[in-house]
Amino acid sequence: MRIADLAKPHIRDLQPYQGGKPIEELERELGIQDSIKLASNECPEPPSEHVLRALQAALSQIHRYPDGESYYLRRALAKQLGTATENLFLGAGSDEILEVLVKCFLGPGDEAVFPWPSFAMYPIVTQGMGAASVRVPLDGSLRVDAEGLARAVTERTRLLFLSNPNNPTGTSIGAAEFERLLREVPEHVIIVNDEAYREYVRREDFPDGLATLETRPTLITLRTFSKIHGLAGLRLGFGVGDPELIELLERARHPFNVNSLAQVAGCAALEDPEHVARTRRMTHTGLEQLEHAFDEIGLAYAKSDANFILVELGPRAAAIHDKLLHAGVITRRMGAFGLEGHLRVTVGLPEENKRFLEALRQELGR
Repeated sequence: MRIADLAKPHIRDLQPYQGGKPIEELERELGIQDSIKLASNECPEPPSEHVLRALQAALSQIHRYPDGESYYLRRALAKQLGTATENLFLGAGSDEILEVLVKCFLGPGDEAVFPWPSFAMYPIVTQGMGAASVRVPLDGSLRVDAEGLARAVTERTRLLFLSNPNNPTGTSIGAAEFERLLREVPEHVIIVNDEAYREYVRREDFPDGLATLETRPTLITLRTFSKIHGLAGLRLGFGVGDPELIELLERARHPFNVNSLAQVAGCAALEDPEHVARTRRMTHTGLEQLEHAFDEIGLAYAKSDANFILVELGPRAAAIHDKLLHAGVITRRMGAFGLEGHLRVTVGLPEENKRFLEALRQELGR
């Protein structure tokens, strides 16, 4: 007997998330040095000095369990967002919040609706509960089809995941489309409004997911400290929703789910808005740098409201990815998302963007 035969079929058939190798191991295998990683949508700079000092001061207390209620961070977030602490759910990154949501609302026979391609964890957490994934294709501009999402909802639908801005395309929907989605999706469906990249948005009509708290109790907006705050390694995210919904999630989470250092770093990050503003400016400048170069070269790309950009390279995309890799420039292939002719490139430091563009031009000229 195989152990796998004892597992639930939907777990046995699950395709796990495929992360990249550590840079050090990749360099060892390829015999290269000084690689730059533009593949994981991370902040290219370390956290602010304010955060680093707070972490250093907290290190001597890590022999204690963390505060299970995230008391100080919850109150700091509530103050900044202008909401009540009862509206907040803290998790070990947005991934954990997605896991708790499906734990609460999905099971065999249920459905989750989401755009595709989109965040890779949506189908993974859905299948993990034995539920069905309903994937709604993006439109011709690689934007979320809000009308299509609403049409895909059935009586079996329990969750609707919306990544806005969308990963891996960087595209977003505006306030009018978002409000229409809220109107057309019945209230028995929990809408998970995933705003991991909100701080990078350039469009002026981006929706305010928090403004709907009182009018749509079956909506939760997710945000993260992993991106613009530069805390990806500490795993810290939060959700904002109706107190009744939040209370259900609290029942289902593990105790001590947010570690002590993540709580300290989150509080310190909220006290340093200049770091956020500086990172936003750098990212927007980097996006413009990449867009200008793509326009010069004649490459199509998706208009991004995130900290990355999706560029179309055609049939040579996979080969170019590998050539860039051997040149020490790590980007993200998109074949797993059905975008075989594209690469996703995280905005890096100015010199990293320049190095990527130089390597790309060299490969395109071959």
